[in-house]
Amino acid sequence: MKFLISLILTALLSFAICLYCPWWSIAIVAFVVAALIPQNPFVSFLTGFFALFILWFSLTLYISNNNEHILAHKVAVIILKSDNPFLLIIMTAVIGALVAGFAALAGSFARTTKK
Repeated sequence: MKFLISLILTALLSFAICLYCPWWSIAIVAFVVAALIPQNPFVSFLTGFFALFILWFSLTLYISNNNEHILAHKVAVIILKSDNPFLLIIMTAVIGALVAGFAALAGSFARTTKK
C-alpha cells in the first residue's frame, strides 16, 4: 500500500511542481516523498522510477500526438540518427525516471541514516 501511495504522490506532486519550477524539481519531490514515507531503499527507487516513467511517458506521448509527432521526428533524426519518435519518447521517460529514482533512493538513505 505504501508503494502505491508513494507512486501516486510522487507523480502528482511532480506534475504540479513542474508547472511552476524547472524540470529537475522532480528530484526534490521524489527525495521528500521517499524521506517521508518509510520504505526499503530498493522499493523507494522503484517508486520514484515508475512514478516519473509513467508521468513523463504519458505527457510526452500526449504532447507528441497533439502535434502529429512533427517535432519528435526532427529531434529523433538529430539525436538518435533514426526517424523513430517513439524511441525518443521512451528515452525521455527513462531520463526523468532515473533522476527521480536516484533522488528517491537518496531520500530513503537519508531517512535510514537519521536513526
